[in-house]
Amino acid sequence: MNVLGQSPLANPTVRALIELALSEDIGSGDITSDLTLPRGAHAKAVMSPREDGVAAGLGVAQAVFAAVDPTLTVTPTAQDGQSFTEGAELMTVEGDARSVLTAERTALNFAQILSGIATLTATYVAAVHPLPVRVVDTRKTIPGWRTLSKYAVRAGGGMNHRFGLADGVLIKDNHIAVVGSVGAAVAAARAGAPHTMRIEVEVDTLQQLDEALHAGADVVLLDNMSLDEMREAVVRTDGRALLEASGGVRLATLRDIAETGVDIISTRQITVAAPPIDIGFDLLVEGGSA
Repeated sequence: MNVLGQSPLANPTVRALIELALSEDIGSGDITSDLTLPRGAHAKAVMSPREDGVAAGLGVAQAVFAAVDPTLTVTPTAQDGQSFTEGAELMTVEGDARSVLTAERTALNFAQILSGIATLTATYVAAVHPLPVRVVDTRKTIPGWRTLSKYAVRAGGGMNHRFGLADGVLIKDNHIAVVGSVGAAVAAARAGAPHTMRIEVEVDTLQQLDEALHAGADVVLLDNMSLDEMREAVVRTDGRALLEASGGVRLATLRDIAETGVDIISTRQITVAAPPIDIGFDLLVEGGSA
């Protein structure tokens, strides 16, 4: 468990991903460690960042060490969702030296990538503060990494869009192209969806926005609209539906989009364009690190 609630490790996809990552890296064995390290040698190491950021994936890294060798003692000294500064201690790992070094890279990969997502998300969230708008992720994630990526977005203070196709109705341009009109698509969804489920529709013109509002859409996604079009959309909607801006969202444009008055800004950038955080892993010896 962690400050964000249920650990992503409860998800079987995440556990399978850890197993896959270890299998990919270790293969038939860690030849270097097996050849150079005496059997039974003891080691203690510290994981610490080489730049400022926001932590995510520390629990996953801990699970990696446990999967390689359950006798290792892993002591987290930071939590997911917590900001850290360069040189801070994130966790220590102690036990069989071969096991520690065999698990090192896979554990770091998870922590670096997920902390990168959390850090970039926090930057986006800070850029729109204190405006009443949510920064939200999308389904544009690395296949297999969606649970962890969306978890890292939450660690950075962002919010999640639907996880997958079964989680909500989002009528997109291709649905409309097949059905024939925004109104027909919304009506069909409204007729079949549970009463507890919102109906969201993507539009790329103000005329389509009017159709969506007339059809009773709960949320309207404004796809690649200009700032002037978004401002007009806010006026026309007048609170009758939530407005989500998406498409072409970058950190440089984020504040201007937020100031149009939309309720939600969704972007793929926070999950697919976040640079990993540089995190070191150093063995501790008497008098300092190895």
